[in-house]
Amino acid sequence: MTPKTMSAAAAAAIAVPLAFAAPAIAQTGALDKAVGGYSFEDAAKEAPGTKDFHSKDGRLTFAIITHTAGNGFFDPTYVGAKVAADAFGINLLMLGSEAPVDDIPRQIEIINQVIQDPTIDGLIITTPQAGAYNDIVNTMLKRGVPVATTNSFDPTLAHRSRISHTGQDASAAAIGGEALARCVLDSGASGGTIIFPNTTTLGNVEVNNRITAAFEATVKALNDAGKLGNFKVDAGPENIGVDVDAKNIVGSITSLIESRGDVVGAFAANGFVTPALGDAIAQLKIGDKVCSYGFDLGPAQQEQIRTGALDGSLGQQPFLQGFWPVMQLYLQIDRGIAAANLDTRAQLVTKEGVDQVGKRFEN
Repeated sequence: MTPKTMSAAAAAAIAVPLAFAAPAIAQTGALDKAVGGYSFEDAAKEAPGTKDFHSKDGRLTFAIITHTAGNGFFDPTYVGAKVAADAFGINLLMLGSEAPVDDIPRQIEIINQVIQDPTIDGLIITTPQAGAYNDIVNTMLKRGVPVATTNSFDPTLAHRSRISHTGQDASAAAIGGEALARCVLDSGASGGTIIFPNTTTLGNVEVNNRITAAFEATVKALNDAGKLGNFKVDAGPENIGVDVDAKNIVGSITSLIESRGDVVGAFAANGFVTPALGDAIAQLKIGDKVCSYGFDLGPAQQEQIRTGALDGSLGQQPFLQGFWPVMQLYLQIDRGIAAANLDTRAQLVTKEGVDQVGKRFEN
């Protein structure tokens, strides 16, 4: 018997007992019952009393209210909230300030109207002004209605540790500040001014903090390159931005750039100022001379990136800022799951990748 035939015979001898044993040890990998004895099918079902939570009207009703529904930034947020609400049969009220710029008093007015509605079972709000929402939170939690915050983070919010937050930390703006510094250095500019325009008087703490983070990142990158002394990096006296006029946003940014005379870089920190920066750059026809970056990825910013009026902008995945809060409130009500935060991070989008965002209303 040759080694080859011996090997085949040996293999056959081994295979026979394994074949007979196979049915006893066969595994499908499928699970239908937990170690605790219950079935996953039953465990996945909604609790019998969930639809009668709080209002006891046979359905859950959540409200999501933002501080500016007039400039398109929050459109994907509302879409994300609707997707989650539809998935779990939740009635969703989508509300917000009609203004194209932050209108916190109007938002609070809307919230105070909504919380009078006894059918509200969950509340989702943006909190751009620190300390302005404590009474609202206290009122809802006293009634037993859970609250979630999204987009803008107030660290001093009443019962902060009991309330989930979905959004991007302001420190993520450092990614834009680093990109701005690299762009300026790569442009070959030997000096000049880098500005950070912002509507500081509107009091949006989150936006102000973004400016600070981007400013500090730009300064660090220039310093690390040994070039900081060649540039004037101006984010205003408090490093929260050089104030521009919210009522004449494009004109005031244009005037700011012209008044400096040597601007080589600029960064804006929200969905209101960023498109205005792009418009100013386009009007002055200096897209090839000034590095310009911003925040958010609305239709205006995306088009400005394509045309070169902006070199890039940071996306904060606003779809998730609507989707997760609805999910979180539902999980708190149905499963008793404690409030869990979600960091939506930052996505730097430039001309090379701009056509890859926004395809399904997500950015």
